[in-house]
Amino acid sequence: MENYRKQLMQTRAETTDTKMTTVDVFDTHTKEYEEWFDKNKFAYASEVAALKKAVPEGKGLEIGVGTGRFAEPLKIDVGIDPSENMLKIAESRAVKTVLGKGEELPFEDNEYDFVLIAFTICFVDDPDKMIKEAMRVLKKKGRIIVGIIDKNSKIGKIYQDKKVKSKFYRIARFYSTEELIKLLKKYNFKNIRTLQTLFDLPENLNKIDDIKEGYGEGSFVVVYGGK
Repeated sequence: MENYRKQLMQTRAETTDTKMTTVDVFDTHTKEYEEWFDKNKFAYASEVAALKKAVPEGKGLEIGVGTGRFAEPLKIDVGIDPSENMLKIAESRAVKTVLGKGEELPFEDNEYDFVLIAFTICFVDDPDKMIKEAMRVLKKKGRIIVGIIDKNSKIGKIYQDKKVKSKFYRIARFYSTEELIKLLKKYNFKNIRTLQTLFDLPENLNKIDDIKEGYGEGSFVVVYGGK
C-alpha cells in the first residue's frame, strides 16, 4: 500500500493544475458523489437490486469500491480503490478496503468467487488490463459482474451531453452494452448474460424500478459471465 501511495503522490505532482487525475476528482468531490445516492435513492436501490440478481454466493471483490455504496448491501468481502477519501467512507460501512488500482490487483490467482465492477470501467486508464486482472483473480467457474450506464440509452445520452460541464462525466469513457460484451469475450468469459433497469430518469422514480433480462430499454445494464 505504501508503494502505491508514493506512486500516486508522484503522479499528482507531475499533473498540471488544469488537468486533474481521476483519483483527484473522486478525492476532491467525495461529498458530491455521496449526495447523488441520497438524492436519487430509488435509482440507487434499483441498481443494487439488479446487481443482486447477478451476484452469486461466495467470496467477492469489488474493483473500484468507492465509498462502499454497492459493497455494503451486496455483502462483498473486499473492495479496492485508488481514492483514499472514498475508502475512508467505505471503511465506515464495514467494508474491508485496499488502496490500489484495478489494473494491478494485489491478490493471488484464483482467489475470488466473483468480481464486481460497478461503473468503474468508465474511469480506469486501461480497461483491458483490469478485465484481464479480474480473470486472473477469479476462481475456476468464478463470475465477473459489470454494471454500466449504456451510452446508447436515454440516461447515457444525457450524461454524454453534460460531459463537458460535469465533475465526474468529463473524465468518463462511456460504453455500450455491445462494447462491454465484446471486451468480456476477448478475455474468454463465457455464458454472458444481461439485466437492465432504470427505464426512466432517476429524478422521476418514486419506487424501485423493474428489472428485466436483456438490454436496449433500461439505462443501467448489468453484464455478467463466467470464467
